[in-house]
Amino acid sequence: MSLNLTGVTLTYPDGDARLTALDDVTLDVPAGGLTAVAGPSGSGKSSLLAVAATLISPDDGAVTVDGTVTTGLTRGELTELRRRKIGIVFQQPNLLPSLTAVEQLQVMARIDGRSPAKARGAAMELLDAVGLAPQAGRRPHQLSGGQRQRVNIARALMNEPTVLLIDEPTSALDHDRGAAIVDLITRLTHERATATVLVTHDRAHLAAVDRIAEVHDGRLSIPAPVG
Repeated sequence: MSLNLTGVTLTYPDGDARLTALDDVTLDVPAGGLTAVAGPSGSGKSSLLAVAATLISPDDGAVTVDGTVTTGLTRGELTELRRRKIGIVFQQPNLLPSLTAVEQLQVMARIDGRSPAKARGAAMELLDAVGLAPQAGRRPHQLSGGQRQRVNIARALMNEPTVLLIDEPTSALDHDRGAAIVDLITRLTHERATATVLVTHDRAHLAAVDRIAEVHDGRLSIPAPVG
């Protein structure tokens, strides 16, 4: 179980020319490994995450998710792959205001066809894993920013993905809550053996990750071990 990007190039229209967002990017993220992709705004981090999530098809190169090469897959096949294999944690939790924390997760399981009883059991297990079991019955407005982000992470893990992609999870949090979220992501990555990519512009909380890759002007440096 892993995530592989090989020779990925992505361009966007820019007037009469093309703007290069990713330039021959190669990245291998093994199962149970957390790779942080750091770089300034506009460096290509979000484009890398979108390509890894199969939300955007690159101009060139290949993306492989848990052994499946995504090149040539239909839109429906890509949707199924994301549902089965990829968990995405967006920068903003975007929780449904009318649903409780446990219901936010149950919705994901029901989409996957699991029975309500099994869905609730799995949801409670995940909320417990992120330290929110006592808040299972609370709605988003009753949760702190850090708690909402924990629900967001738990929701992304609900269908037991092999790949976990996380966009700027600490951007709206203070230092202590941000550090706690990164520690949580690190622990869950190791416990659940996901191939995890965490995109961030803030290196302050990255001491615990397995390795850091740098993106500048669409080019990815060779990941190096942390420490």
